[in-house]
Amino acid sequence: MTKGKREIEGKISTTGKGLGFIENPQGGEDILIKADKINTALPGDKVRVVLTGERDNDRLLAEVVAILSRAREQFVGTVQKNENISTIKPANPKIYTDFILTNSDSEKVKQNDKVLVKFVRWDKGEPGPEVSLLKVFGQKGIHEVEIQSIIFEKGFDSRFPTAVEAEAEQLKINWSKIPEDEIRKRRDLRDENVMTIDPIDAKDFDDAIHYKQLANGNLEIGVHIADVSHYVRLGTALDEEAFQRGSSVYLVDRTIPMLPEILSNDLCSLNPNEEKLSFSSIFEMTNDGKVTNRWFGKTIIKSKKRFTYEEAQAVLDAKQGPFYEELETLNRLAKILNKKNKLEGAIEFEKDEIKFVLDKDGRPIQIIKKEPLETHKLVENMMLLSNREVAKFIHDRGQKLGGEQNTLMYRVHDVPSKEKISDLAIFLKALGYHLKTNSAGEISAKDLNDLFAEIEGRDEEQLIKSAAVKTMSKAIYSTENTGHFGLAFEHYTHFTSPIRRYPDLLVHRILEKFLNDQKLDKKEILRLERGAELATEREIAAAEAERESIKYKQAEYMANHIGEIFDGVISGVASWGVYVQLKDTLSEGMVHISKLGSDYFRLEENKYQIVGDKTKKVFKLMDSVKVKIDSIDMDRNAINMSLVR
Repeated sequence: MTKGKREIEGKISTTGKGLGFIENPQGGEDILIKADKINTALPGDKVRVVLTGERDNDRLLAEVVAILSRAREQFVGTVQKNENISTIKPANPKIYTDFILTNSDSEKVKQNDKVLVKFVRWDKGEPGPEVSLLKVFGQKGIHEVEIQSIIFEKGFDSRFPTAVEAEAEQLKINWSKIPEDEIRKRRDLRDENVMTIDPIDAKDFDDAIHYKQLANGNLEIGVHIADVSHYVRLGTALDEEAFQRGSSVYLVDRTIPMLPEILSNDLCSLNPNEEKLSFSSIFEMTNDGKVTNRWFGKTIIKSKKRFTYEEAQAVLDAKQGPFYEELETLNRLAKILNKKNKLEGAIEFEKDEIKFVLDKDGRPIQIIKKEPLETHKLVENMMLLSNREVAKFIHDRGQKLGGEQNTLMYRVHDVPSKEKISDLAIFLKALGYHLKTNSAGEISAKDLNDLFAEIEGRDEEQLIKSAAVKTMSKAIYSTENTGHFGLAFEHYTHFTSPIRRYPDLLVHRILEKFLNDQKLDKKEILRLERGAELATEREIAAAEAERESIKYKQAEYMANHIGEIFDGVISGVASWGVYVQLKDTLSEGMVHISKLGSDYFRLEENKYQIVGDKTKKVFKLMDSVKVKIDSIDMDRNAINMSLVR
């Protein structure tokens, strides 16, 4: 303890300019660590800081006095050769220093190589961390090099350890045919009209649906999930690898699976016309969508049809074709469930998404907006139903069992903070909209849905939805149930995707135990607690990897259109210029303030606009503009633009 001064421990975040921030445990703005006081701390490191007693505006100032643990050991970067010294410029823009490659490794790399390096040491007073070479990806700018760099920078690897692959191979041998004694333990649904509905390029089918009419006039809806927990057992190399990965990663050109393809695409996947082990939730429902009975248990199924979303939609649109009756009824029920969820406060954050058409070398030749389909909502609402009902069951059973059996696995979403709601209200006011809040400055899900209904179909719809998403707390995994604000569910979990999400696998294990009136043991409870935190971290990393791959491909695509003119909308304003999102490709670039004209422009932050002193020319948020693509900075995936008058 530093005598007379308050010390705080926590994770540090940094900027590319060397500023550090650490959460203030007493609330309010984060504590600021200036560049000369950061003392070798890197993003995510656990540090001890001491408050200096000074302030910068309203922020408390502190100094790092100890690095308690490094957040990571491996980093991706680009080689810069300077005589006999090689430095590495980190791919992470929040790292404020270059790395210094050990002399023995320097001769193994070339200028502009993308590499993976390992942290060796960084003593106070040295210009940067010393690192050793782990892997050379190749020259920057090559498709495979850039994608591999993104994968490793976010802590993923497409390869599996030998022991993991060996276990997967053995499972395939052992379970190439499902034995009769295993079938007898399960509810046999092989004769039901089970179908899967997935993206056109999907290879891992972890959910299937069936519907049939019951004699009493009600409907039976079955949601069938790949029984991954039957194959991936606690304590195996397979389970530990899936635990560390946390989730599959979806990039523009590939999937980095959580499980080896022998399992994800074959043994566990609910492929058509193959007998598969599944874990099912089956609901008896009235025609107006009320659940009157529910059943959970192990089953065996045989999918009769593999639909793509587009194929299923075509059947609905034509009002005829394979499984039309099933699809039409499921779609009708999905709409009823969706309407009910919205009335209860569920928020619909639907945003435009894009997909890339790549040539044989991985270069983007087309960017296409994905078309929203009714079949997307059909599947989504059936999965929401299953996840919610499973969560309610394990919560109630855990409460009944008591003690540590309340430590389960939930998907929770906290209410947005008042400060962020206030910022959103100011943002909306600048666009001519009013955000309703209560006297305490809080917002309800209904208020947000009313706003989304008001902006539907307008040019500013996607921008406002993006701003609203940023206002929301992040949904996370937790062993404590605090509810899900965005879905307006009191109980919610993830049960329906165990091939690609580790928390779902944990929920399967909980559900099986509770159905058999068994309690979770100490080891399983510890797995839940560690799993919730790690799965949240890996989910964030996977989302960042996906975004990075999209930004890279957008920049690469626009590099082939330098000098061309595009329609766009001003998506952000800053003291240094305006950001413009292109309407067709959703690519975002910047028009520097020097390209706005000869006038002196100043930022009016509260009005989200830039105004010229002499001409009074205004550039404000959501203005429609035409821009020319001037240049591309592929190191930063930055698109530089100029206005076309």
